[in-house]
Amino acid sequence: MPRWRASDNDGVVSYRLARQRVIDAVEAGHRQQHEVCDAQPELRRVAHHHGTPLNDDCPICESDDLVLVTFAFGAGLPNAGRCVTDRSELMSLRRRGRPTTCYRVEVCRQCWWNHLRESFLLKNRPVAKSAP
Repeated sequence: MPRWRASDNDGVVSYRLARQRVIDAVEAGHRQQHEVCDAQPELRRVAHHHGTPLNDDCPICESDDLVLVTFAFGAGLPNAGRCVTDRSELMSLRRRGRPTTCYRVEVCRQCWWNHLRESFLLKNRPVAKSAP
């Protein structure tokens, strides 16, 4: 499982139904494996070095090498986004005080299946002040 939960953040959007449509299309023969197992080189690199293992098998090749990678996009970050490797980095992005959109992608490191799993807006939360 991921080292942090998307439910800790605001406005989680799940892409579970879109994912299932793609899987169903492959299983029905309407799409070929090479059409959905097409991770780009940078996504492959990030998945290989920074992927967080999932407890699920790949829905395409049934490998147990399915990982989750998180990317952050927002003001002050590189145009291509930033790979978020752990919870402390996510919290650091939250403390910046700038709205940041995060995307979690599942990637199979065997067949290179990849699909957007969820997205969420990372916003700075006010810190409760202690009474004097």
